[in-house]
Amino acid sequence: MRFVKLMIFVFFIGVSTSSLAQERATPADIIKKVHEAALFLSQAGDPGLETFNDRTGPWVFKDTYVFVFNCEEGVIVAHPIKAKLIGRNLMGLKDVKGNYFFAQLCDAAKRPEGGWVEYWWPKVNGKGSSRKISLLLQVRNSPYQVGAGIYDNSRSITDLEKLLY
Repeated sequence: MRFVKLMIFVFFIGVSTSSLAQERATPADIIKKVHEAALFLSQAGDPGLETFNDRTGPWVFKDTYVFVFNCEEGVIVAHPIKAKLIGRNLMGLKDVKGNYFFAQLCDAAKRPEGGWVEYWWPKVNGKGSSRKISLLLQVRNSPYQVGAGIYDNSRSITDLEKLLY
């Protein structure tokens, strides 16, 4: 009987662990969601911005989220996790490694298929900063750019860029 209980316990631990592993966003998830967000915002316009601030909305998924910024003004215009960033000029913001990464985000978004950028950013509810890789894309007929990212130490920007074409 003890063996059966142990096997049931191990089974449920395995199911829970695999469920958690599946909740991590992949580069393919990021590409899909960023393109969906750009299309949505190009159609919805400014009234659609508010949906990107909703922690329970469609732009918060798995272990990540979509954010919106305006490179011309240098500001974040929508962010579902850190509302204090909204309206803040981030052009002079450095990551923990001293990189002015906001300008890199803007440069990547200018490419026709968007682009990936590496920077060091705090995890939600985490301590310290970790390597984050984000995809950025210009929203058509709009001053806005959308982006989303994952924390990943193994993928190179070169390999991620190949996924865009």
